[in-house]
Amino acid sequence: MVASSSDVESTSRLGLLRRSPSFGYLFLATAGSSFGTYLAAIALVLQIRDLTGSGVWVAALLIADFLPIVVIGFLLGPLVDRFSRRGLMIASDLVRFGVFAALPFVGSPEGLVVLAGVTGVATGFFFPAANAAIPNLVPEEELANANSLTVTIDTLAMTLGPLLGALMYTAWGPSVPYAFNAVTFLVSAAFVTRIRGTSLRSEDPLTRGHWRDVADGLKLVATSRPLRTVLVVWNVALLGAGAVNVAEVFYAKDVLDAGDLGYGALVAASGVGLAVGSFLSAPALGKVGLRRNYVGSLVLMGVGWGAAALSGSIWFAVAFVIGGAAGNGSVVVCNRLLVQRGAPDQYRGRALATIMSSNYAVVGLAMAAAGVLTDIVGPRAVWIGAGVLYLCAAAVALVMTRWLPISQADEWDAVEASSESAAAALVNGHAKPVDVEVAENGAHAPPLERIATLLEEIEARRIAEMRKTGNR
Repeated sequence: MVASSSDVESTSRLGLLRRSPSFGYLFLATAGSSFGTYLAAIALVLQIRDLTGSGVWVAALLIADFLPIVVIGFLLGPLVDRFSRRGLMIASDLVRFGVFAALPFVGSPEGLVVLAGVTGVATGFFFPAANAAIPNLVPEEELANANSLTVTIDTLAMTLGPLLGALMYTAWGPSVPYAFNAVTFLVSAAFVTRIRGTSLRSEDPLTRGHWRDVADGLKLVATSRPLRTVLVVWNVALLGAGAVNVAEVFYAKDVLDAGDLGYGALVAASGVGLAVGSFLSAPALGKVGLRRNYVGSLVLMGVGWGAAALSGSIWFAVAFVIGGAAGNGSVVVCNRLLVQRGAPDQYRGRALATIMSSNYAVVGLAMAAAGVLTDIVGPRAVWIGAGVLYLCAAAVALVMTRWLPISQADEWDAVEASSESAAAALVNGHAKPVDVEVAENGAHAPPLERIATLLEEIEARRIAEMRKTGNR
């Protein structure tokens, strides 16, 4: 029997963009803005390097870009759940449009760093809002496909964007890549406006005051098994990722004597492997299940980069890096699924923001340590250490996913049951009367609850003082 065209489309990976038009708009929005962002990021680095010739300024630029994401996730993550996700994404796109429209007129390193920080703030809201919305835009059985597609397109943007950005910078200077990126944010905002705001969240947000919402997000990540698994496992793996990124250029040029071409080949190999792994992750999840895919992909990362570290030729290293990066791409998809299905919708934005912030903080610390270790023990040893860290992450994942049932068909039911249990415990923990809590000043509340209560009291006093001053 020959399948009809409609049957073929219904099982097509890319057919999801037509079957779920709202997800298609979000996919196109993130694809365009991601490509422009990676394209312009290389131009920013090249411009500040040409202006200053200083590694300190380059480091300041990179820190300004990701540090706001860390701060936002820990302190402002609940805003992603409290406010309209559609509004947050549009506002973030418009802010980033304004930044890159202004960058062609900025000629000082200080100005570049400040505007990079503004971009980091906007990105800190856009990314968790977009990823928290995906489960509300596609059927449950399509969620793995949706995340596979978004991670794949982001990886392709990360691979091709810097190359095109470098070519544009060489030909026309920084203004053209900045202008191009500004346009991508306008296009992204236009696509997001076509999505109904109510379709981006399934439940009304819960709020008990900002600082208590922050505490709730932290407690949910600590108590929900899927969220806690991602927090611990991926942060262990990111220690290795930070080491790989720092030592990569030295390993290619100094150890393997492969020059700039060899370094470029290693970077490209990572991009190719990430794209392949993320694209194949959805069918792999369907065949072997979540636990096996998650642990096996981490093992593949360790074996891939460990073998690359022991290679005597750049081309052997490239082949092994493609394999390791394929495992990386698959793990990223698993992480997103665990967070999206491991957190109820009304808490999902703050959970994503909290985990993302911890990830960026760990990567920053890992890169700082790897810079010192590369000078002391050499890049090959650092890469071997990274491979060991990936294998350690696999072992941690094997232990921390023991709660998943053996039956593949029951795994996602267990994830959602754990999510509902953690959320119920969070709500039930708030059930005591408000007057008792205030009278006792939180003395018998958990530590996070007491801190949140204290911060809210300080904020209330500050507002009261401002009102008194204004009335004088």
